[in-house]
Formats: sequence, structure tokens, C-alpha cells
Amino acid sequence: MEYAEVLANAKKHIGPNCKVCPVCNGLGCGNIMPGPGSKAPGNGAYDNYQAWHNIKLNMDTMVENIPIDTSVELFGRHFAFPLMTAPIGSIKLQFNPTDDVSDFNEKCMAACETRGIAHAFGNGLEQRVWDNTIASGRAHGNNGVPVFNPSSQEEIMQLMDLYKGGQAPFAMCVVVDSAGLPHLRKRGGNAGTKTVEQIRALKEYAKVPLIVKGIMTVEGALKAVEAGADAIIVSNHGGRVLAETPGTAEVLPEIVAAVKGKTKIMIDGGIRSGLDVFKALAMGADMCLICRPVLISYYGGGQEGIECYLDKIKEELTDTMYMCGARKISDITEKMIRIKK
Repeated sequence: MEYAEVLANAKKHIGPNCKVCPVCNGLGCGNIMPGPGSKAPGNGAYDNYQAWHNIKLNMDTMVENIPIDTSVELFGRHFAFPLMTAPIGSIKLQFNPTDDVSDFNEKCMAACETRGIAHAFGNGLEQRVWDNTIASGRAHGNNGVPVFNPSSQEEIMQLMDLYKGGQAPFAMCVVVDSAGLPHLRKRGGNAGTKTVEQIRALKEYAKVPLIVKGIMTVEGALKAVEAGADAIIVSNHGGRVLAETPGTAEVLPEIVAAVKGKTKIMIDGGIRSGLDVFKALAMGADMCLICRPVLISYYGGGQEGIECYLDKIKEELTDTMYMCGARKISDITEKMIRIKK
């Protein structure tokens, strides 16, 4: 299956909101990429995307001509390349009322299993989603990372309890920036922002590495480290939770300077190619996540469509490493990129 075919198929099935642009950058949909709770004046999808394109690549082909190794280790787990597919909590609210995020998670985990990576799955509000997706993860090499919205401590711990008595995931994640999504805030109760002490309590309760998603400042990164986070994800939730935030690529260097070596650093937001993955690694990230194009690929071909997209990303990363003089991931340095001032 070719990627052009994936995109053509996706246009037939994805519903009216997404335009299935050749590159998912927020422009075709008017920068209001489908998603519940986007805040005016639209999300920052394009800002995230454009920030990566302000970074250029430095070629160096005067190096040894040997095979490229894209593999990495994270939390004692081997990844064929430094990518995870990112979470979506609900697709029926965003695309078609009959769509089922459980099926997306199942197809995504199956594709990730064949390609040697992992899938972070979203905090759907239906218990059925959790039960189905936990089963999918266990069926596909325990490659699912649950991502919990910032509901009450009790609710998050109850979701963590679903893994007791069975195979635990290799990591869990709490997403803190979705505290600003209007549909989540309407739930009331104790859902919302989290303190260092609350994240620390969740870390201790999880009994597995804990990732904190939604970090956009040095201060936030330092708080996550103080809370004991094993990794952070530099993310602004696709720009949907607060207007006029910088692109994730813009804040990555200062966060790396502050917490590199103290916690693992992951990043999402506008990453659309293997070239972007390379740039993030050169800036100090350990792992990248991609969301929307993976979902588009699901609509374009199910598991095979997602595999096609993942192959595209890996091939682009491999080619970029080859042309910039890196033969393994640890060879990638900031000298291989040029950041526009």
C-alpha cells in the first residue's frame, strides 16, 4: 500500500471535519483541526508545524558508508525507532458518531507491534474503551501506554487499578495540559490542574515509570522532575488548550538545557516526518510522538494504513541520518541542524 493511496482512502471515510491534506498542518481545516474543546481563535496546529520548518538540516556525507541503526532503548524496552503513536480519547466526537476509538487503538497497537514501537492510548470516558484497549495491549506485546486525563486522584488510581492482577504496562502517563479543555472542565468535581504532590502520589501508586504529558516551560519541567516523573512530554495538546502558545519545537531547547539527564524528554506537536523526528533528537529529545497523521492513516487503511505511515517516518529518519552523518541515534547532535533566528 502506498501512502498516496492511504490518503485517498481516508478522504472517503474520515468524515466532514478533516480535509485529509497532503500534510496535516492545520491550514486546510482553518487551523481548527477536529477535536472537542478547541479554544478560539483556533488551535495552534500550524504554529507547531511551522516551528519544525524553521529548523534546517546540515548535510555531511563524508563519513563511513555503513548501515543506519535507528533503534533506541526506553524504560528497558527496545524500540525499532524513537517514535510512539500518540493518544486520542474519542473519535466519534471528532469525526463520525459511529466511529469507535477502541478499534483505532486495536489497529494501532497491531501496527506498532509489527513495526517495533508502542502506542499511547487515550483516556476515553467509556469503561468499555479501557477494557478493550487493555486487552489489545496485552495481545500485542504489552505495547500500550495508558494516558490518563487529569481527573480526580481517585479516578486516575481506579484506572491504574485495572492493571492489577495482570500484566502491567511498561509505563503510564498523566496528561496535565488537558485540564484546560472546556469539555473536561465541565465535568466539575476534582478534575483539573495537578500539584507536584499529586503527581508524586500518582507516581508512587503506578509502580511503573510515569510520564507527565503537557510540559511547555522550564518551570513545568522542573516541577515534573521534582515530582519524580520518569519522562516528560513537551506538548501543548496540539495548541488546543490555550491560544498563542509557542510551538513545541520553540521551547524544547530550553527544557532540554534544564532537565536533560534528570528525566527522559519526549515531544509531540506538529511532527509530521522523519526529518522532524531527526530535528527533535538533534535538539535533545529522546522520543517523539505523532497523533493526527496516524489517525488519518487508520481511516485510509486500518492497520495496513498505519503501518504504511510508520514505514514512511522510519524511512525518512533513516535517509536523514544517512545524509547528515549519523549512523546510530546517539550520533545525532545539535551540530546537524541549523535553527533560524
